[in-house]
Amino acid sequence: MTSSETKIQPRFQGIIPPMVTPLMSRDELDVPGTKRLIEHLIAGGVSGVFVLGTTGEAQCLGYRLRRQLIQLVTETVGGRIPVLVGITDTAFVESEDLGRHAAAWGADALVLTTPYYFPVGQTELLGYTQRLLDRLILPVMLYNMPSMTKVWFEVPTLEELADDRRIVGVKDSSGDLDYFARVTALKEKRPDWSVLVGPESLLIESLERGGDGGVNGGANFFPELFVAWYRAWKAGDAAGVAVCQEQVDKLQAIYEIGKYDSRFIKATKSALGICEVCSDHMAEPFNHFLEPERQRVKAILDTIDLSKLPQSK
Repeated sequence: MTSSETKIQPRFQGIIPPMVTPLMSRDELDVPGTKRLIEHLIAGGVSGVFVLGTTGEAQCLGYRLRRQLIQLVTETVGGRIPVLVGITDTAFVESEDLGRHAAAWGADALVLTTPYYFPVGQTELLGYTQRLLDRLILPVMLYNMPSMTKVWFEVPTLEELADDRRIVGVKDSSGDLDYFARVTALKEKRPDWSVLVGPESLLIESLERGGDGGVNGGANFFPELFVAWYRAWKAGDAAGVAVCQEQVDKLQAIYEIGKYDSRFIKATKSALGICEVCSDHMAEPFNHFLEPERQRVKAILDTIDLSKLPQSK
């Protein structure tokens, strides 16, 4: 057995889309659309799904609907790929309850970002995370999302938390590659950690800094593109990486449509609606794209040529 074969592998690798939450109305799931989306993602080769994150509009959803979504996703996936469930909430007990519900329905791991609304200090964050871990059953991935929560999982805090075997990695959506590299350096202490990047345009740069994959929103509607990009890099296929890079670069234009910060979720849901995967209804208080914006999204999607993607070797 070679040294590479004995190397400790992170639990989660590859492309794990932050799944949108398909809705029919403010408090009603698009059940057929959710099932179609899951099959679309699995057919696209993803390595897991992450529900109830930022792209999933978790903070806008009621607890009943969140629990229904967890049940629907875990039942539909049926163990074919890992299911990661976001449990972030302003109330400790609601995070705990969502974590227990996810465990009861067979989810594989939980995802926890920093508490939001009133920013916490790092000492408070450390204690909060440890106390919550004591109340949870499933392993936990930490989620650094400072643009939304206004709080970072600072690297010294992560270094302390790395002593806890119940934590299995970090998802970083900060867009700060220097920070990302400092987090991947913690693999010296925890080689089993998965370190995943959020912004899809940074996937390859994050892999080159020791990352393990991406939680990329565009993989909701074009999973095969991001999976091919990741696999080409893993295979050392520079030409294949370049082909995918060109397509991903063109795709980024859809996130410039609209004028509000929520536009990237609106664009993602609009793309899924155009592809007839699921409804583009947004959770309150957000509106979905109207026809002029939708037509702009469609025009960009029409420029993407998936027939050019490299095939897996």
